[in-house]
Amino acid sequence: MTTSTTYHGRFAPTPSGPLHAGSLVAALGSFLDARAHDGRWSLRIDDTDQVRSRCDAIEMILDQLQAHGLTADGKVVFQSQRTARYETALAQLESTGRVYRCNCTRARLREWAQQHGQTIGAIGPIYPGFCREQPAGAHERHAWRFRMDEHRRTVADRRLGELTQHLATEVGDPVLRRADGPIAYHLANVVDDDEMGITQVVRGEDLTDLTPLHVELAEALGLRVPDYLHLPLVIGPDGRKLSKTNHAVPLDNQRAVENLRQAAHVLGLDITVTDRETVAGLLERWTTEWCDRPPTDRLRPRTQPAG
Repeated sequence: MTTSTTYHGRFAPTPSGPLHAGSLVAALGSFLDARAHDGRWSLRIDDTDQVRSRCDAIEMILDQLQAHGLTADGKVVFQSQRTARYETALAQLESTGRVYRCNCTRARLREWAQQHGQTIGAIGPIYPGFCREQPAGAHERHAWRFRMDEHRRTVADRRLGELTQHLATEVGDPVLRRADGPIAYHLANVVDDDEMGITQVVRGEDLTDLTPLHVELAEALGLRVPDYLHLPLVIGPDGRKLSKTNHAVPLDNQRAVENLRQAAHVLGLDITVTDRETVAGLLERWTTEWCDRPPTDRLRPRTQPAG
């Protein structure tokens, strides 16, 4: 476990919409883990994709976090302001042969899938590898793909144990920069975690399939690899996880105490509340409880619906 003098955690929402009950579980869990270790807790807005990002959503997220007592240490980091750093990292990967140009269109990949079937991997359709050995020319419109090595990658998770993938067959060669320009989440994520000095990544269980890829990318760039803790998800009445895509209801700032209680329930914390309970009081109490009972002693081993 990282010591209190070096602990640095973060919450990194995508501003495609306001926070919802599922987002709050990730925010609260990462906040409490940082505070329980006397560490720093930073806020990063993952807005590399300007098509999906909304300025009004950023303001709503900041207001929601403040209303729920989740105050970050230091300035907010915006990925949209760090494109040059991601391009430098991409150039570094090019110099070591870990990325290649790909000019495959969606139509070509769709046609291939219709004729040969499509293999769905841990993070989506696995690229057939057309440009892997014969990359597109520099003058052609192209994306950049990460060349995945043939080996198994195992990552330790504080709650779930070992996360293992054979990266080439289960993930394939993911895009790190799209042909129309935006840097992929994977590359921006590992670059920022390193430069921010993040030592602990506490996030939702829906991102576990990305973790071996992120560790592979970090090591390919010579970056530090944080420890991981993936938290349970909030499952809606339809059996799917709550998400902006599934039109989850935004958090109501006027119901901050009740919202926090519901999130704390998913995290296995004591949700007894008195009439005089305040947001600050709840966070202080749950920080102490988090110290006394680590997540591995409290959290369910796998995703469960919220009670």
